[in-house]
Amino acid sequence: MTRDLLAHARDLLAAHPVVDGHNDLPWALRQQVRYDLDQRDIATDQSAHLHTDIPRLRAGGVGAQFWSVYVRSDFAGDNAVTAVLEQIDVVLRLVDRYPADLRLAVTADDMEAARAEGRVASLMGAEGGHSINNSLAVLRALHALGVRYMTLTHNDNLDWADSATDVPKAGGLTAFGEEVVREMNRTGVLVDLSHVAPDTMRDALRVTEAPVVFSHSSSRAVCDHVRNIPDDVLELLPGNAGVAMATFVPQFVLPAAAEWMVGANENMRANGFHALDHTPAGMKIQHAYEAEHPRPVATAATVADHLDHMRDVAGIDHIGIGGDFDGVPFTPSGLDDVSGYPNLIAELLRRRWSDADLAKLTWHNAVRVLRDAESVAVELQGRRGPSNATIDELDA
Repeated sequence: MTRDLLAHARDLLAAHPVVDGHNDLPWALRQQVRYDLDQRDIATDQSAHLHTDIPRLRAGGVGAQFWSVYVRSDFAGDNAVTAVLEQIDVVLRLVDRYPADLRLAVTADDMEAARAEGRVASLMGAEGGHSINNSLAVLRALHALGVRYMTLTHNDNLDWADSATDVPKAGGLTAFGEEVVREMNRTGVLVDLSHVAPDTMRDALRVTEAPVVFSHSSSRAVCDHVRNIPDDVLELLPGNAGVAMATFVPQFVLPAAAEWMVGANENMRANGFHALDHTPAGMKIQHAYEAEHPRPVATAATVADHLDHMRDVAGIDHIGIGGDFDGVPFTPSGLDDVSGYPNLIAELLRRRWSDADLAKLTWHNAVRVLRDAESVAVELQGRRGPSNATIDELDA
């Protein structure tokens, strides 16, 4: 990549910084140090432990971050609710601890204010509807605490929604699942369709009255992985006004990496670890496997291939970026951590993307979607009150 393209990319990001749809720093802090922020002071270089710290967010041109308040899908019931509250708590603690660099954002106006102040707008997204424990009241409580999107599933089916990585059970959304989507619309929580099965995507797009997001998913036509978005779903986004945020996860963007990861996950389980265990002990197993089985490496150009296709299918107004840093054991070359976004923007400039299109990709599309969801919520709250529906009533 030429210096001129990188300089151009950095100038563009200074004016139109990245809104990243998904970062798992809170879970990494839970796994590594049980939320002891003194042990992971992100005001300083944490590259030995994390993909994310404030200096690298600055270097990467990140202006807004959806921090994932993720809970692993084998957490169930009250345990999932407790865990998501702990995740929210650590995001709020980070914002309080670093006020010169981070600003809590719960509205599109907050995002714009943070950009004007030179701070990173800090939003929250709940990854996995199991965190509400089949309760619309818990959903509303998460919104009151600042959560602004919820990924309907994680890796396993819920009672009311099918996941992309599980055996279909509901055939998409159940009646209660549809009510969850309606209550998310009324409350102002964006419906996030990453991780869900294609039929769940289609059902949600049929039911929703607000724009949706895919917080960290790429193109299934470019890499045929179940976590990616089929073209027929991408084609629905202009009618919905939603945004699909391309992810950097190697096994979702590079077919050879997807095949390699199957073996790596089997090796983790054979050694007594959950496939998503990113503790030092878990990473030791991963790196030992990598030493014996060289890993196919994705690059910024690999991700750009997805963005080219997603722009062609959905249109420039309906794409964004969701890196999934600190949620994966491996990252693409050139996108090694949150400082790498200029390399991706430079690659897109090399492909002759315009500054106006890149500004939509990095900043404007994501801000618009949140603003539109806020407007829908105000209108719906004028027409109906909170839903008291239960899963037993609707899915009996």
